[in-house]
Parts: sequence; structure tokens; C-alpha cells
Amino acid sequence: MVFWIASVAGLAIAYLLGSTPTGYLAGKLLKGIDIREHGSKSIGATNVLRTLGKWPALAVLLVDVLKGAAAIVFARWFYPWFYTLPSVTPPAALDLQTLMPWVVCLAGLAVLLGHGRSIWLNFTGGKSAATGLGVLLAMSWPVGLGAAAAFGVALAIVRIVSLGSMLAALTAIALICGLEQPLPYRLLVIAGSIYVIVRHRANIQRLLAGTEPRLGKAA
Repeated sequence: MVFWIASVAGLAIAYLLGSTPTGYLAGKLLKGIDIREHGSKSIGATNVLRTLGKWPALAVLLVDVLKGAAAIVFARWFYPWFYTLPSVTPPAALDLQTLMPWVVCLAGLAVLLGHGRSIWLNFTGGKSAATGLGVLLAMSWPVGLGAAAAFGVALAIVRIVSLGSMLAALTAIALICGLEQPLPYRLLVIAGSIYVIVRHRANIQRLLAGTEPRLGKAA
């Protein structure tokens, strides 16, 4: 019982890391505004750029990436430490080597869910692209760098952040399936990327209508 309670607590910590509403806090602290009432009404770095400026947007982007990475780093530290406690009796079938890839998978999903459905914002939130990048970089840095490169190239060519984010998600799926990675990692990237794309459904509608704003233009 202790094992399962602690396991749920570990995932709750990953969720709470993701739930920290960085863009919302930046708006409140810097201008006393609810950023969800301005620009594209998103709490992501792109809307922070349009509403608050370059440096707050950079800070929000970095913190959102770090949230995703921190959840994976925490999971990789917490469970090996937890297994060393004499009071803990894990199920016999769950040896640590077998368990860890699944723990990383669940922690990644939890932090993405936290960012997109923050408990502090009545279970609303951002689109999870930056947090997803942090998860990728901490879980498999070649996949993370590949996704970041796809985003950068797309942004340089079309200057549409949402399109770059979705292309990065698709690139992550292609890379994780093409490289030697554990099955749980592949499932995480596929599920997480689909989640990121679904969170961009309003952007997809604007892209199809030709009304999605480009970077440097008003939302």
C-alpha cells in the first residue's frame, strides 16, 4: 500500500510542476493583468511576447521547458531512492529496471496534463508545447533537439508559432519511432504529441482560414 500511495504522490508532484501557470503569473506580477483577457488569451510564451514583451516571454518559455524537464528528472531520482527505503515493499513483478521507463512515461503525461489543465486556473491552461519540449530533452535529448530544430526551421520560414509547434510534435513522433527507444517512451511521445496538436485545434481552424497571426503581428 505504501508503494502505491507514494507512486501516486510522485505523479501528483509532476502534475503540480506542470500546473504552475508561468504566463499567468508573469501577467499578474509585471502588469497586474490576467493575460487570458489579452491578445490570443493564451498563457503561453507567444501571447506573453505580444502582451508583455520579449524578456518576459523568454523567461516564461524557459520556465515552461524546465517544468517538463524537472518532472522527468524528479521521477528518475524519486523512484530509485524510494526503492531503497526498508519500509517499502514493491510488487515482486515490478523490478526497478522494468518500472523506470513506465514511470518516466507517466510523469511526462502528468506534467503535460498539469500545464494544459492547471488546478490553479480552474483546469484550463496552455497548449503544452514548451513543457513537452522539456520532457523530450530530459527523456531523450536527440528527439528533443530534433523537435526543437523542426520548430526553429518552421518558425524561420513561416513565422507561425502554432504551425511550428505542431510540426515539432510530428517530428518527435517520427524520431522516437525511428530511434532505439523503450516502448513507454514511444507511447509517451505519441500520446503527448497528439495532446499538443489537439490543444492547437483553434489554431488549426485559423490556419485553414488563413487568419492565424504570424510572429510580430497582433493576434
